Amino acid sequence: MRALTRIIEQARHAPARIALSEGEDPRVLDAAVRATREGIARIILVGDRTAIETQARQRGLDLSGIDFHDPADAPLQAELAEALFELRRHKGMTQEQAASAARDPLVCANLLVKTGRADGTVSGAVRTTADVVRTAIQVIGVQPSFKLVSSFFLMMLCEPFHSLKGGLIFSDCGLVVDPSASELADIALAAADSARQLLMEEPRVAMLSFSTNGSAKHAAVDKVAQAAAQVKAQRPNLAIDGDVQLDAAIVAEIANRKLPDSQVKGKANVLIFPNLEAGNIGYKLAERVGGAVAIGPLLQGLAKPANDLSRGCSADDVFHVIAVTVVQAHAARETATAS
Repeated sequence: MRALTRIIEQARHAPARIALSEGEDPRVLDAAVRATREGIARIILVGDRTAIETQARQRGLDLSGIDFHDPADAPLQAELAEALFELRRHKGMTQEQAASAARDPLVCANLLVKTGRADGTVSGAVRTTADVVRTAIQVIGVQPSFKLVSSFFLMMLCEPFHSLKGGLIFSDCGLVVDPSASELADIALAAADSARQLLMEEPRVAMLSFSTNGSAKHAAVDKVAQAAAQVKAQRPNLAIDGDVQLDAAIVAEIANRKLPDSQVKGKANVLIFPNLEAGNIGYKLAERVGGAVAIGPLLQGLAKPANDLSRGCSADDVFHVIAVTVVQAHAARETATAS
């Protein structure tokens, strides 16, 4: 998995501080120890320190090099609670409510990121996607250049039987149910950035549809075409095709026949699905039938990185998402510096 290996190597080159709010879960704890041992991240375990250390002893794990933040007695806790109060007072949150909410390890980990004590956070092995995403939006916030937070999967096709090899970005497959044209454009722009950060390639974006270049007439096709036009207007140098069918997006011979003026030329590395139904089906087909490895759902469009895990994840999955979050953290810092 060359793309994944590059992500891990890039993380190892400059490890970032990643807060994990579910350290009592054995998968998260195993991944935290591995990430520390392999030098890809500086881990902060957020939660009940005694419970985490008990779990580590039971598993024979060495927690050397890992930092802790126990919301029950951490010196910074009052400061984090005050930061949450300032963020949410306009929604009616009181200081007492903020102090209580900040003791939740998920909220606390996001507050560490918001206040610069951590560079990113990973949750979702135990908590639901709704909890993870809502907390990240409320605490970390949306990146100013985007209108919404969306998700993507990093799909790895590296087996000998894969005719198309390497990494692909699939978006949005886990969050935005029925995006409007402008929301779909936002998803495409964020996914292009994700491709540049994680695939370390120039993005080649395909706005997927059941139509190629107006071959079918329908409101669903119009939405995709309008979204593609908005993306082109914002980033005229970005290689993008839309509306385009999947075969024309990833097979050069078919692209030449169906879309001779293609900018992507059948070599898309970013696939934008028209809605969540198509995206969810698409990534699961690629994973379960096509034998691709799916890493995610990962979040894009946040001011700083916070990523979700599947509750069915393995320790390897958590480790890989930690590595992705480190790379995203570097990109977020570069964006903040540039602006």
